[in-house]
Amino acid sequence: MRGMRLAGGVSRALPEPIAPMPIRPLSALTALLHVYIALRLLPALATLTPAWPLVLVLLAVSAFTIPLPFVSRRIVAHASVGEVLKWVGLISMGWFSSMFVLTLLRDGGLLITWLVSALGVAQVRWNALLPWSALAVLAMATGTSLVGFANARRTASVKRVEVPIHGLPAALEGFTIAQLSDIHVGPTIRSAYIQRIVDAVNRLGADAIAITGDLVDGTVPELREHIAPLARLRARHGTFVVTGNHEYYAGAHAWIDELRRLGLKVLLNEHVVLQTRNVRGAQNDEELFESALVLAGVTDFTAGHFDAAHASDPHLALFDAPPLVHTRVLLAHQPRSAMVAAAAGYQLQLSGHTHGGQFFPWNLFVPMQQPFTAGLHRLHDMWVYVSRGTGYWGPPKRFGAPSEITLLTLVPARA
Repeated sequence: MRGMRLAGGVSRALPEPIAPMPIRPLSALTALLHVYIALRLLPALATLTPAWPLVLVLLAVSAFTIPLPFVSRRIVAHASVGEVLKWVGLISMGWFSSMFVLTLLRDGGLLITWLVSALGVAQVRWNALLPWSALAVLAMATGTSLVGFANARRTASVKRVEVPIHGLPAALEGFTIAQLSDIHVGPTIRSAYIQRIVDAVNRLGADAIAITGDLVDGTVPELREHIAPLARLRARHGTFVVTGNHEYYAGAHAWIDELRRLGLKVLLNEHVVLQTRNVRGAQNDEELFESALVLAGVTDFTAGHFDAAHASDPHLALFDAPPLVHTRVLLAHQPRSAMVAAAAGYQLQLSGHTHGGQFFPWNLFVPMQQPFTAGLHRLHDMWVYVSRGTGYWGPPKRFGAPSEITLLTLVPARA
């Protein structure tokens, strides 16, 4: 049994997404920030080591290559050269991000130290503090980038989570959902990376597989071959997908058609009813539905900005759902769908979007936009699980927020 499908199965072009900041002003801004880093660190490093020009070279390479992932297709005819430029630019972006934030923190620390010194509270050896603090910035930014690269490129580990559901029918005890989220197939995540994820998920033998959005960063013609391994995902009840904001940037209707062609079930403000055991010979509706689970999915929280017909609606996703099936799970890309979902009567919402912050300092900003950053949380009578993501976005860098393949198991709530 399925709810109303807003899209009506009709494929049509999306309106143009909101335009990103133009490349030239963004490039100028990042270049200026590189100059700031150089002015703040290089004079201090020059007093410590004759190798300081190497840092200047690294900053110049970073400033030059960061825009390349966005313009390489326009300026490079050879595809393989363009791919290399994208890799270099995205790695530079991750390193620069840490360098910039740590330089700001160093300056803040130096200001506080200067105030403490000016008040006569403590004596400060500036000739030692300045160069060694500059070296610390360089070492931490480079070290976290190297470790973060290794963390991002490895196959996500399996995180097992038990979700206690009040009134869970005995037939649903132990029901498992393997969740993938925020894979971001694109410039640096390709078919081999996806195949490793598929192999890891298939070994779990889950009852259902849920992909909670931001699967792609590119168009169908660009990424069709790299997304293809997802057709080999195997679960008893199949694989279910909801859209994330990046699907709308990349052309959501075309991607919905392509994912369905691969055999994945895309839920657009609708639901399916999963029967977890053979109910032939059931004597009444209560017996018929005691082993059933409603699995619903909504479009991304912001989808209505791109296509009014795709406005996210957890209530609509339950349209015509059997009232005797009380175990209801919602797939919603962004955690901030949770307030409406809890009011609609779901027991569990599975989300992603946040990447757990992916790497410092972005984890500090996630709570400004989302109610939950990662892990299992309680909202009224509903559980919300937020995946840290199975891939990564932008820089191939994860530090302090490991990627995950989540295996969620429904268990009865204990008194």
